[in-house]
Amino acid sequence: MAENKGKTDSIRMSMQGCRTNNGFVQNEDILEKDPDPGSRLDDAVAVLGPVEPDLKDIRPYAGMPKEVLFQFSGQARYRLPREVLFWLTVASVFVLIGATVAIIAVSPKCLDWWQAGPMYQIYPRSFKDSDMDGNGDLKGIQEKLDYITTLNIKTIWITSFYKSSLKDFRHGVEDFREIDPIFGTMKDFENLVAAIHDKGLKLIIDFIPNHTSDKHAWFQLSRTRTGKYTDYYIWHDCTHENGITVPPNNWEIIQFWLTKGVDGFSFDAVKFLLEAEHLRDEAQVNKTQIPDTVTHYWELYHDFTTTQVGMHDIVRSFRQTMDQYSREPGRYRFMGIEAYGESIDRTMMYYGLPFVQEADFPFNNYLSELNTPSGNGVFEVITSWMENMPEGKWPNWMIGGPDRARLTSRLGAEYVNIMNMLVFTLPGTPITYYGEEIGMRNILVTNLNESYDVDTLFSKSPMQWDNSSNAGFSEASHTWLPTSSDYHTVNVDVQKTQPRSALKFYQELSLLHVNELLLSRGWFCYLRNNSHSVVYTRELDGIDRVFLVVLNFGESSPLNLKEMVPNIPTRASIRLSTSFADKGGEVDTHDILLDKGEGLVLEYNTKNLLHHQTAFRDRCFVSNRACYSSTLNLLHSLC
Repeated sequence: MAENKGKTDSIRMSMQGCRTNNGFVQNEDILEKDPDPGSRLDDAVAVLGPVEPDLKDIRPYAGMPKEVLFQFSGQARYRLPREVLFWLTVASVFVLIGATVAIIAVSPKCLDWWQAGPMYQIYPRSFKDSDMDGNGDLKGIQEKLDYITTLNIKTIWITSFYKSSLKDFRHGVEDFREIDPIFGTMKDFENLVAAIHDKGLKLIIDFIPNHTSDKHAWFQLSRTRTGKYTDYYIWHDCTHENGITVPPNNWEIIQFWLTKGVDGFSFDAVKFLLEAEHLRDEAQVNKTQIPDTVTHYWELYHDFTTTQVGMHDIVRSFRQTMDQYSREPGRYRFMGIEAYGESIDRTMMYYGLPFVQEADFPFNNYLSELNTPSGNGVFEVITSWMENMPEGKWPNWMIGGPDRARLTSRLGAEYVNIMNMLVFTLPGTPITYYGEEIGMRNILVTNLNESYDVDTLFSKSPMQWDNSSNAGFSEASHTWLPTSSDYHTVNVDVQKTQPRSALKFYQELSLLHVNELLLSRGWFCYLRNNSHSVVYTRELDGIDRVFLVVLNFGESSPLNLKEMVPNIPTRASIRLSTSFADKGGEVDTHDILLDKGEGLVLEYNTKNLLHHQTAFRDRCFVSNRACYSSTLNLLHSLC
């Protein structure tokens, strides 16, 4: 009986030892209820005793005690893979860090938002009227943001909207912190800023640091010599001749608008910031002219009232304020300078010095001053800017503006497409004045019922949206300026449906500019110019394609590109053409015949880029040098 009982206990213990443990260690309280304390003690001695168990024939199982787990983990077949994985992970981290540092080290500077796409300049009183008073306003601009995005615009530039007498429109500011009621309220402005940013766009506005209205509070306080405002203006005692009185020949504001969400400024009239202290009369251009007959600004040399010593120090202080607000990631604040009327040398000074930055760029309005179409004239504007621009700086191009005659009125409607092709294929930022994308022209009427110089009003006529009353600009019975008489055919709605319209072509150009590294980052090499044509290439290291741009401003004349470009193929494909029928076709590079006002963007494959060739080295320019790796699909600077 005792022997049988021993066998039974042995079987019972064996079965207990073979119980399945479903992922947990049995509670000690349960173990204490074991009916056989001796067996529990024997098990404890077997596991925890000084003699380590032989694990050679035992496989790991779920829920094993940590003491057993440690015994398994120390075995070579488990320890070695674990150590190999650990060191592989460490090595991978170091390789990843090294690769990241290397990519950052060889990567060129990324284009900022003001470089990456075109700007669109709006004269707010003429863009869109939302409240039927005959004047464009801020809400009107907000209503048309969807249209602006169809133009592939990156930045909206709104000219002056400050509270003003509007006698000189942009410069007679009464309060720099108030919106003129014609344009709306500060809430309207805040809503517009939010809507612009929601569309992924940026906003820059005009700032006129040198001019105010005589109704401005600063002027009134300075006039009475009140405190710090005494020196806000330059005062000089009047003189009296024959009983007749003869008249003599700023700063928290930037921060105020930056906190409102503005992304940058166009600083206007900065050359007038300082004047010579002696306040002498300025010299006449025509010394034989009777002084009393000198009535126009251009009849005098302005050596005492413009670009005085210390003026650039003030501009640099503007830059410092902008930089303070640019520290937030992704919120760089742009600074442009309007340098109209300056020589090219003085204009370039607004870029600053190699280690002392001023403007991101001075606005380039030289193309907007061309009054006759000419290949030589266009070429001179291009090379004058590119050859004088400091190394590493960024160019820009504009063909119109609020104080210039419109392109169509200066050169003719046949040059609208070719001039837009020019600014979108040159290196730098293209800038479009509202309406230039559809070929608007100056208004022709003379009775404008305005007290300001009418010569500057002709290019400010209401935007032509459709062929309804007032060109869709306003539902008022009268608008502040009349619409152009051609608005029935030259308007946005009509051109949206015409496949060969100026608007459609503008959209294709802007899309090509956005999508092609050759245009946004590539070298510019000019090949030829004469009275009729301008020819240049855009190319980039690492890309075996070249854009060759041919623009004809004169009468129809043949061109032999084989004579200009070494190793150019006999046939080149037409990437874009002002003559829409040619798009997608090919041309014979031996003999190209373009009509007046016709332009082509040709494309061909080559590994012999011109900027590497000695003969063209002095004719090639690039702002930020970069190369493209097709293998890694990224830009680098190891060219």
